[in-house]
Amino acid sequence: MSNFYIATSIAYTNGDPHIGYAMELIMADVLARHARAKKQSVIFSTGTDEHGTKIAEKAVSLGKEPKQFADETSQKFRELGKMLNISNDRFIRTTDAGHEQRAQLIWKNLEKDIYKGKYTGWYDVRQEEFVPEGQIDPARTQPSHPQAYQKLEEENYFFALSKYTSQIKEIIENETFKIIPKTRRNEILALLNEGLEDISISRPKDKLAWGVPVPGDKNQVMYVWFEALMNYITVLGYPEHDDFKNFWPATVQVIGKDITRFHAAVWPAILMGLGLELPAKLYVHSFITVEGQKMSKSLGNVIAPADIVNQYGVDAFRYYFLRHIPSYEDGDFSQATFEAAYNNELANELGNAVQRTAAMIMKYQNGVIGEIPPSSHDTEPIEQALEACRFDRALDRIWEQVRGLNQYIDETKPWEIAKEDDTDHLREVLAYQVSSLLEIADLLEPFLPDTALKIRNTFVEGVVRPMATTLFPKQDHATAQE
Repeated sequence: MSNFYIATSIAYTNGDPHIGYAMELIMADVLARHARAKKQSVIFSTGTDEHGTKIAEKAVSLGKEPKQFADETSQKFRELGKMLNISNDRFIRTTDAGHEQRAQLIWKNLEKDIYKGKYTGWYDVRQEEFVPEGQIDPARTQPSHPQAYQKLEEENYFFALSKYTSQIKEIIENETFKIIPKTRRNEILALLNEGLEDISISRPKDKLAWGVPVPGDKNQVMYVWFEALMNYITVLGYPEHDDFKNFWPATVQVIGKDITRFHAAVWPAILMGLGLELPAKLYVHSFITVEGQKMSKSLGNVIAPADIVNQYGVDAFRYYFLRHIPSYEDGDFSQATFEAAYNNELANELGNAVQRTAAMIMKYQNGVIGEIPPSSHDTEPIEQALEACRFDRALDRIWEQVRGLNQYIDETKPWEIAKEDDTDHLREVLAYQVSSLLEIADLLEPFLPDTALKIRNTFVEGVVRPMATTLFPKQDHATAQE
C-alpha cells in the first residue's frame, strides 16, 4: 500500500495542551515517519475541535468571543506540535470554512439516516456528550454535584445509529476494522452486544449558537461530536478532492481510550451511512498518571509538555513517553523515573556508545573511519511491534542493540588492540561500531529524529565530525531546581 493516511483525534480547545495529548501526537508521528522511511506517500493530520457548549461557556467566563478564544487555544496546539517535532502535513480546525461547508454536505448525504425527534435525558457538558441510559452516574444527576449533568428536553435531529449495530459488530469481529489493543476491542464489542441507541446529533440554536448550522434548518446547530468526527474526511477534501480519493480509508487513527465509543461505534456508522470504507486500524492509547495520581488542577500536578522539554530536550520527552508509558495500558510519569531513564539509558548507554566510538576513531585513526560494513541485525521484530502500535516494545528491541554494542565495546577492548598495534583489526572493530550506530540511528529516526540525525552526521561521511556537546548531557534534577 503506497499511500498512508494517519490522523490523531483533534484536541478540544477548552484548555491548554497536556502530556497525554502530547503522547498521542508523538505516537502518530512515529508511524508517519516510519511510513515515509518506507517510501510511502503520507498524509498525517491533526488539529483542534472548537465548537460546543464548553467552549462557549469558557469564552464567556473570560470575556471573549468563542472564535477569539478558540483561535488562541488552537494556536497553543500548533505550537505544541512544533515543540515536539511533529511532522504533520495537515492541521484542521473545525472552525475552518472548508470544514464547515463539507460538514454540511456530509449531513445532506446522511439524510436517509437522519430524523427529527424529542430528546429527553441527561447531557454531560464536561464531555459534550448526551449520556446513554446505561451509562448514567446517579450522583451526577443531583444539582449539588460539582459536575452535575444538565437535564435536557428539546427537539433535535437524530441519527439512526441503531440500524448499524450488527454491521459494525461484524467488521470489528472479522477485523476488517481492527481495534487495538484487544482490551478496547472487547469493550466496544460488549457495548455493541447491548445494542446501540439512535443518537441526538443537533442542539437548538437558542440554547447553543456556537456550532455549525444544520443545513435547511436555521434553528439548529450540529452536535459537536457528530460534526467533529467528520474532520477525518473533510481534511482530505471529501468528496471530490484527489487527496480524499487517493488516501481514504485511513491507514491508522490514533485516539485516547475515553473517546473509543465515538470512534469505534458512531464514526463507523457515519462512514457506512455515506457508503465509505472504514479505517484499517484504530489504535487506542491509555492514560497517564503523575506520581501515581490522576492529573488534576486541584491537586496541582498537571504537567505542561514544555516543562519537560525545556529542561531535558524534545527527544528525551519523546523517548520516555514512547518507551516508559506502556503502549497498551495506563502508565505513570514521575520525575525520578524520567531522570533515571534520561541518565541511565539516553546518556550512559546511547550517548556513551556514540561518544566512545567517535573519541577512539579520532585518537587512533585521526578521525578516519574507513569502509563501513553493512548492518546485519534482524529488524523484523521492530517492524512487527510498530505494526501493532507497540512503541514500547519497538524501543525495547532497539535498546537491545544499544546495550549489545556497549557490551561489544567492553569485551573487544579497542584500546587494548591499539596497544598491540594491530591497525587492521582495530579498523574493523571501530568500523563495526560505526555500522551499528548508523543502524541504530536509522531505527531511532521515527522515535528520536534529532538524535538520529546527530548520530548520522557524526559518522556517515566516513570521517568523524565530532558533536559540539554530548548527545544527552547528564542531568541532576535536584541541582537544576536550585
